[in-house]
Amino acid sequence: MTPRPQTRPPAGPAAAPLLPVASARQTRARLKEALRGRLLLLGCTAAVLAADSALALAAPTAIGRITQAIADHRGPDALIGPVLLLVAAAVAGAVTGWVASVLSARVVQPVAARLREDAVAAAVALPVDVTEAGGTGDLVSRVSGDVDRVSQVASGALGRFVAAALTIAATLVGLAALDWRFAAAALLAIPFQAYALRRYLRTSQPLYAQGRAADGRRASALLGAFSALPTLRALRLGPAAQADAAATSADAITYELAATRAATRFYGTLNAAELTGLSAVLVTAYVLVHADLADVGAATTASLFFVGLFDPVNMMLGSFDSVQQAAAGLARIVGVGIGGPAAARSPRPPAVGPAVARAAPAAPAVRAALAVRDVRHRYGDGPDVLHGVSLDVAAGQRVAVVGATGSGKSTLAGLIAGLRVPTGGEVTLGDVPTGELAATPSDEGRRIMLVTQEHHVFLGTVADNLRLARRDATESDVRAALVSVGAWDWIAALPDGADTVVGGGGLELTPRQVQQLALARVLLLDPEVVVLDEATAEAGSDTAQALDRAALAVTRGRTAVVVAHRLSQAAAADLVLVMADGRVVEQGPPGELLSAGGPYERLWAAWTRGGS
Repeated sequence: MTPRPQTRPPAGPAAAPLLPVASARQTRARLKEALRGRLLLLGCTAAVLAADSALALAAPTAIGRITQAIADHRGPDALIGPVLLLVAAAVAGAVTGWVASVLSARVVQPVAARLREDAVAAAVALPVDVTEAGGTGDLVSRVSGDVDRVSQVASGALGRFVAAALTIAATLVGLAALDWRFAAAALLAIPFQAYALRRYLRTSQPLYAQGRAADGRRASALLGAFSALPTLRALRLGPAAQADAAATSADAITYELAATRAATRFYGTLNAAELTGLSAVLVTAYVLVHADLADVGAATTASLFFVGLFDPVNMMLGSFDSVQQAAAGLARIVGVGIGGPAAARSPRPPAVGPAVARAAPAAPAVRAALAVRDVRHRYGDGPDVLHGVSLDVAAGQRVAVVGATGSGKSTLAGLIAGLRVPTGGEVTLGDVPTGELAATPSDEGRRIMLVTQEHHVFLGTVADNLRLARRDATESDVRAALVSVGAWDWIAALPDGADTVVGGGGLELTPRQVQQLALARVLLLDPEVVVLDEATAEAGSDTAQALDRAALAVTRGRTAVVVAHRLSQAAAADLVLVMADGRVVEQGPPGELLSAGGPYERLWAAWTRGGS
C-alpha cells in the first residue's frame, strides 16, 4: 500500500515547509526551452538510432535462412549469404552505435549542464526568506541529488528508452513482413504490458515525487544537526537531533521500499506478458508451417524476432522507472525558480552563462533614487519586526542606519538589497523593486550589492576571490581595488602576491584582511548602490580606522546605506536613520541630530563614554 506520511507531520526540523514543486506544464515548458536549437541534432540522432535498430534484425533473419537451408538439405554455398549478412550487419551496427552515442552526448550533455547551471542560478537568486523557510537541506537536495538524477537519466536511460522503442517498432515491422499473423500474435502481449505500465505509472509517480520530498526533509534534518553540533553538544540535545534524523530517514526509506515493491510487481507482470506473446507466436508458427503457409526458416526468424523483443520491451518499460524519478527531480529543480520574486513573469529559472562572464556594467549616466515605502516585515509566521518604515535616499547620498541590537537594522538592509521580500510595502530603485533586481542575472542585477559582516573566503588565489565580482578584471584592476581599500601592502608581502592561495587549505587571513577583500569586490563590481550591513563590525579597535577608510572608499560617488556598528561611521553620513523596535524613531543630518537631544544624541553619548 502506498504510504501516506502526510497524515503525520515529521518531527522537528523536517516540518519546515519545502520549496515549491513545478507543475507538469511548467516542467514541460522548461524542458522544451532547454532543447531549443537542438531539434535538428535530435532528429539526426533518432535517424541513426532507427538504422541501428533495423540492423539488429539481421541476426535473426540470417539464422532463419540458415535453418531453412538445413531443412531443405542445401549445400554449404547456401550459408555464404547469411554469413555475409551477419558480418555486414555487425560492422554497420558498430558504426551506427558509435555515431548514435556521439550524437546523443551532443544533445544530452549540454542540456544536462544547463539544467545544473540554471538550478544553481535560481538558488542564488532566491530571496533569503524563501531559502530559510524551505530549509537549506531541501535546496541542497535539489541542486545536487535531483540534478544528478536528471543528468544520469538524460545521459543513459533516455537514450536506452528511445533505442528500445525504435527496436520494438522495427521488430514489429519485420514480423509483419514475414507474415502479418506473426505480428498479430506478438501483439497479444500488449494488453498485459499496457496494464502493467498503467498500474505502475499510477502508483510510482506520486511515490517518486513524495520520495524526493522526503529526501529533502532528511537532508534538512541532517544539515541542521551538523551545522549546530557545538550547540547540540553543549545543551545535551544530541538524542533529540538523532531522533529527528532517524525519523526523516525512516520516512525516506519507506518510500524507497514502496517504490521497490511497485517495480517488482511491474516486472512480474511483464514476464507474464512475455510468456503470453511467445506462446502465441510459437503456436502461430506451428499452424502456419503445418498448413504450408510459412516455412521453417520464417517460423524460426519470427520466434527469434519476438525473443529479441524481451530486452527492448523490458528496457523501454523499465526505463519509465528512471524517467519517473527524473521527472520528479526535474519538477523540483524547476520549482526552485518558482520561489523567486520574478517567477510569476519568468517561465524558467534565470540562466547563467555568457551574462556572468561579461565585464562589470558601467555606472548608469543617471543614477536612480532609492525609496522605502511603508515597509513591514516578519519572519515566517512570527510577529512583524519592521513597522511602517519609510525612507527616501537620493542618488549618491550616504545614509547611516543606527540603533541597538535587535532594532531591525539588518532586516532593513536585507530588504533594501533585495535579498528579502517585504511582507508589506515596497523597496524600489528607480521604479524597479529591489527584489527583482537581486533575482536578475543580467547587468540590472548588478546595480545593487550587499556586504555583510559575515564574509567568506573561497578556495583559490586572492585574485580569484576578487574576480568573482568581475571575471575579466585585469591585474591592474585588481591592484587598484586592493590599493583603494588599503590591502595592497599586505598582499604584496605575501609569498605569491595576489596569486597566493587562500581559503580552505590555503593561507589563513585575519578578519581585517577578509573584510578588505570583501570591500575590494565591491569596487570591481561597481554597483550603483552599496549596502554595508556592519561590514566592518568584527574588526578590533586597532583596525577600525583603516576599515572605516576602506568603507568610505567603497561608498564614495555612489548611493550607500551603511548599518553602522561604530558611530564614527554615522558622522560621515549625509543622513542618519535611528531605529528602535523595528521603527524609525529619528532621522536627519548627524550634526542636527546631535544638537536635538534625542535618541541619536543619547546613543552618541553612550558610545563616546564607552571609548569606542
